[in-house]
Amino acid sequence: MEKTGSKKHCNESVRDFFTSAKFLIYLGHALSTWGDRMWNFAVAVFLVELYGNSLLLTAVYGLVVAGSVLLLGAIIGDWVDKNPRLKVAQTSLVVQNVSVILCGVLLMVVFQFKPQLSELYNGWLLTTCYIMVITIANIANLASTAMSITIQRDWVVVVAGEDRSRLADMNATVRIIDQLTNILAPMLVGQIMAFGSHFIGCGFIAGWNLCSMCVEYSLLWKVYQKTPALAIKAGQKDNNQEMRHLNIEKEIEKGQSQVEGSQLMNDGTMEKKDIEDKKHGCCYQMTEPLRTFRDGWVAYYNQSIFFAGMSLAFLYMTVLGFDCITTGFAYTQGLNGSILSLLMGASAISGILGTVAFTWIRKKCGLIRTGFMSGTAQLACLSLCVASVFSPGSPFDLSVSPFKDFNQLFGNGAALPEGPTVTTTEAPSLVNVSTVMSEDVPQVESYISVSLLFSGVIAARVGLWSFDLTVTQLIQENVIESERGIINGVQNSMNYLLDLLHFIMVILAPNPEAFGLLVIISVSFVAMGHMMYFRYAYKSLGSRLFLCCSPEQKAEGHSTSLSTTV
Repeated sequence: MEKTGSKKHCNESVRDFFTSAKFLIYLGHALSTWGDRMWNFAVAVFLVELYGNSLLLTAVYGLVVAGSVLLLGAIIGDWVDKNPRLKVAQTSLVVQNVSVILCGVLLMVVFQFKPQLSELYNGWLLTTCYIMVITIANIANLASTAMSITIQRDWVVVVAGEDRSRLADMNATVRIIDQLTNILAPMLVGQIMAFGSHFIGCGFIAGWNLCSMCVEYSLLWKVYQKTPALAIKAGQKDNNQEMRHLNIEKEIEKGQSQVEGSQLMNDGTMEKKDIEDKKHGCCYQMTEPLRTFRDGWVAYYNQSIFFAGMSLAFLYMTVLGFDCITTGFAYTQGLNGSILSLLMGASAISGILGTVAFTWIRKKCGLIRTGFMSGTAQLACLSLCVASVFSPGSPFDLSVSPFKDFNQLFGNGAALPEGPTVTTTEAPSLVNVSTVMSEDVPQVESYISVSLLFSGVIAARVGLWSFDLTVTQLIQENVIESERGIINGVQNSMNYLLDLLHFIMVILAPNPEAFGLLVIISVSFVAMGHMMYFRYAYKSLGSRLFLCCSPEQKAEGHSTSLSTTV
């Protein structure tokens, strides 16, 4: 009887887990990121194929995406804050998936009828299609940003409740899902395009997003129903405020100069001024996005975790990641696509180890110390990359002009042979580079330099992802609920700003001989980022930062509640 009861209890526990809000969030996030990774991989390949194996359209797309999030990040976050959670999540989901579906259909038309479109209106119709693809894809990315802020930075916090250990576990699980989908999703769509065609690939992605949207919509509703706290959002106006707002509007319409009642005067002065501004001109509405942008950055600067957030943003100013820049350089150093695919797999495994290490170190040493230890480990590993610059086989030579390749770019419209122009995603790098690089792998004298470089990059991923999770949870714990959206929106903008700067840095020095200088600059920015984090950590813990097993009482004493504290 005891065995039967124990088995029944076990079955109930398993059933409860698979129907819990936590698992439903994992499932919805897996579906969402799978679609995102497929699309991010495929859109770069499609744009390269459409423009005659040139990276021009892909580079334009990367600039548009980075610039849009940089300018609109705070505004998107403010919209997330000011609207009900379910409405924000559902709207973001629908806009994102519908945009991808429309883009997929449009690309299918272009691939099918490209010769005819190029002949109509002197090719302007085809150019218009390119512009529409990039525009709609950018809208999908902005909606994806809103979805990421909503689910990963807000819903996860509410579902975790007051349990910080549970929050850390959920953050780590979400990041592991990201790592796995980053490997598997591009492999799937790549095989479909390899054995089928780009036309079939577009159709598959459009169909996937249509089906996934319906399932994700249902999962969001179930999570919302299972978590009553999601229906309560701090910072929204109550009924009394709404009534006072309406009363002030009526008084203004009647032309009365004073509002009766001292309480109404005290509570409604600022609202009355705002309403008068609206009625006396359209300048208020036209400048509202600018005020939101300004207020978001001011609020971000005033946060206690400002230096922690800045430290994470500085890590984006680097060429030491598995994007098109690093893989393009690897090709010039004699590594082929097969070896690079193995290195990317090792990098993903290293990232997963980083997420596991985060949960273990946080339990033993505390959250703030986890970030300090992760940053120290990352810098130690990146020292191998600096050593690679001066090792045998390194092409480092500042006497070679970085502008020699620009004549080739502007002379015949071909892509740069190094291919270091795309920074939006990691997955497309192999396809983009292999498309534009020569099939003959360059011969090098020694592989010591490139081996040290990739050893450092892969090993540093453990510290990188652990540090990323640390800063993410610090923002979740210390930012009040009513500002989560706008603060995370500004954080995304900062990340894209530094990513954009690293993009510009590569354009100014695209030749392999200058890559060593880019490595040194990248490690310097990473070091500056971790110095900022050290300032935040030391201010929070003082000398106790170096006592690994002591409690972080000072930090926890002033931290914000995880649920609905305002």
